[in-house]
This record gives sequence, structure tokens and C-alpha cells, in this order.
Amino acid sequence: MFAMAAALAHAQGTRLGFYARTCPRAESIVRSTVQSHFRSNPAIAPGLLRMHFHDCFVQGCDASILIDGPNSEKTAPPNRLLRGYEVIDDAKTQLEAACPGVVSCADILTLAARDSVFVV
Repeated sequence: MFAMAAALAHAQGTRLGFYARTCPRAESIVRSTVQSHFRSNPAIAPGLLRMHFHDCFVQGCDASILIDGPNSEKTAPPNRLLRGYEVIDDAKTQLEAACPGVVSCADILTLAARDSVFVV
């Protein structure tokens, strides 16, 4: 499991401490958000991992799975049952309050998928 989580983070270019200077609490904000949602709905953990896979599947990990719209990846038949959008939205809201415009949605999705593997 650790190797898979490390590969997820590496695939995006995100590494431990990547935001240490620009948004020091970024990783802890995402981790605590995933944990909070997991406590109320344990099915969110595999949902986040699946969402990351679906995002990375077509043209790379670019968070395009999060874009709303009638002809978006989000509404494509294979993606209609994905779970975890509320976790990403919650983390993004908190990160924007802490350090506006710093952490990309693609990195939030990658960090959330990584943390969903280790959630306790």
C-alpha cells in the first residue's frame, strides 16, 4: 500500500513537504479533511482513490474530473458514480482560506487519494 501511495504522489510531482514554504499546513489540512469525512463515511476512502485513478486515466492527472458541465469528464458515464467530490471541495475551501491560490486542485486530489490509503 505504501508503494502505491508513494507512486500516486510521485506521479503528480507532489512530494512530502512540497508546500512547506508556500503553504505549510497544506498536507495536514488535506489529511484532516479526509479523516473527518472518513469518520462519517468510511466508503469515502476507496472513492477518493478511484476518483484519482479516473482523473489520471485519460490525459494525465490534471483534476479535469472536478470540472462541472454537461459534457465534462465528471458527467461521462464511467464517472457518474464517483464519490468524494465533497472532500475535495472541503479541502479546497480550507486551503484557499489558509493560503489562497497556492495549492492546485490536481495536488489536492493527489494528496487526498494518498491520505485515503492511510486513513485511520
